[in-house]
Formats: sequence, C-alpha cells, structure tokens
Amino acid sequence: MKKLLEELTGLHGPCGNEQPVSKWIKDRVTPVADDVRVDALGNVFATKKGSKPGPHLIVTAHMDEVGFIAKKIEENGLIRFEKLGGNDDRLLLTQKVQLRTKKGMLTGVIGSISAHYAKFDDAAKVRNHRNLYIDIGAKSKEHAMELGVEIGTPITWKPNMEYLGDESTGRFVGKAFDDRAGCAVIITMLEELVDTEFSGSVTAIFTVQEEVGLRGAQVAARQVEADVAIALDTTAVSDTPEETMDQSLTLGGGTGIKVLDFSLISHPAVRDTLVHLAEEKNISHQKEVFPGIGTDGGAMSLANHGIPTGVLSIPSRYAHSPVEVIDMGDLQATKDLVKAFVLSLEEETSFPFFE
Repeated sequence: MKKLLEELTGLHGPCGNEQPVSKWIKDRVTPVADDVRVDALGNVFATKKGSKPGPHLIVTAHMDEVGFIAKKIEENGLIRFEKLGGNDDRLLLTQKVQLRTKKGMLTGVIGSISAHYAKFDDAAKVRNHRNLYIDIGAKSKEHAMELGVEIGTPITWKPNMEYLGDESTGRFVGKAFDDRAGCAVIITMLEELVDTEFSGSVTAIFTVQEEVGLRGAQVAARQVEADVAIALDTTAVSDTPEETMDQSLTLGGGTGIKVLDFSLISHPAVRDTLVHLAEEKNISHQKEVFPGIGTDGGAMSLANHGIPTGVLSIPSRYAHSPVEVIDMGDLQATKDLVKAFVLSLEEETSFPFFE
C-alpha cells in the first residue's frame, strides 16, 4: 500500500476543494467495481456485488484533508488565510504549504519573525492564524495575482511522505494520512475482492468535507439503503510522554476497534463481530474509547432508519499536522479486518440491537 498511499497523499484536496482526489479515486476504482458514480458534492460511490445474496455493507472513508483558503492578498504580496478544518495555531509557523491555483501549484511558507527578533517578542504568545500570513515570494499584490492567487485559492501542507527513520521502522511521516490512509485501505480491499466470492454487496463511499462536520457523509448516507456500515479513519494515539496522554491507544498496536467517540457509540453487534473476527484471524487490534474525535460513522449511523455502524481506526501521531505518522502494520491490520468482515457475511447475517 506504500505506493498507493504516496499517490493519495500527494493529491491536493482540502475540505470543499477535493476535486483532484475525487476524480483520481473515481478513475482508480472504476475497473474493480460494478458501478461508480460521483454525487453533486463530490462523494464517490463504488459498488461491488457479491456472487451470492446477502446484506448490503457500506465501507466509508473521507478524502478531504485539513487545509486553508486564501482570504486576502496584502499590498506587499503576502496572503492572509482562513482554516479549513481543525488546525492548531501552535503548529503553523514556518511550515511549507502548497497553493492550488488555476495556473498550477505554488509553494508557500507560513511566515514568522526571525529568531533574532525573539528577544523583543513575547515568547509565550501563540498568534492566532488570522494574524499570520503565507509568503509565496510575490513582490506585490499584483505579482501574487499574476501567479494565480485569488480569494478562495485552496491551500494544503506541502506533500512530503517518506519513511520515519528508515525502511526498518515500517512507519511513515507525511500529510493527509487523515484520511487518505482509510481511502488506501478501501481501494486495496476492492482490488483484492476481484474474483473473490462473497455474499451481498459492498458500497465504498469516499466522502468530502468530513473535517468540517461530516457534511459529505450526511448527504451520502441518505443515498444508500444499507444493512450495516463500517467507517475507516485515523485516530490520535495517546502513547507519547505529554501529561495529557493516558497510554490507552498505541502506534503499532493494531487497528483500533471503536467503542465510543463524540459522534458515535458503536453498534454492539458490529463492534463484537469485529472483535471476534480479529481474535479468530489473529489480527492485531485494540479497543478505542476516545471522546475527542468524530468520524463519518456518526453520520452513517443516523441515516435513513438507522444503520448499525462500527468504526476501524488507523492509529496516528501528530494528527492534523504536516508530519502525521502511521505504522504500516496498523494499516495492514485495518485492511485485513475490514476484508475479513466482508467475507464473513452470509445471506442471513444481520446485526440486531439485542438477540
């Protein structure tokens, strides 16, 4: 999955501006699905039918990434910006970004004062993003506009995926693993299901605008009548030394089987099935209780008459930054478990709230 993940994270697709990702995924899954379509918001639907009757499963991941959008061009060519999704102001200074204009890509830097001025500044101050700016090397407002920048130009971190340490760690650092990693898992699973017998049907939904309130998923979920759903997303681990970390979820500990977050209390039948399959297939896993996060699973569970929904989480460090870190073993475990779930479905499989 390394090459697939590298291609996905190299795409430019902040919230509401996912066009390059939506088109790339549509083209990639078309050869391995029975039906592919894109709705008005940009959500991609890819349905694959099994060879035997059975339940209809939704598997979903979001393709947007946190980013920014150009708000104003100053007379000296510096660019003011607004956030798209949950960016932490403490992480912004001196980071490389990429602007997608109609003329092409531009590299920029979120500016900061020189270290030589630090003694004249308040070292404890965290400046609000509205006080910051992006430098693209433009010499004036007119120059910036000639380069293609306009109000509304979408901005992401500069693509930068590579091994963390070296190949021996099995870990990668880069931007947009949240949630292109989930997209990579679903695409890989669809490709592996080619010429594989299974019951029922699977609709993979690659959603937009998750990072600004599960907006794409709310629209997408209403378009599919499903018996069960599984959302795939990254989740923040708690295995580093900060005092707020409780060591309850670790990088390299396997896929996270969601119990609870702020958007969803996982359906007990779905959750228990995932745990049973992980134990039966010897797939590394850990249970996740983390109220500080939400996923498209929350929107899926509330759709139509209610869809029994579970979530598989890919553990991640430094989420929503240009240096997110994931472990390939966790990614593989997530793919193995969602595929095992698909292959476990039978004609009479159901997910009642109680027996």
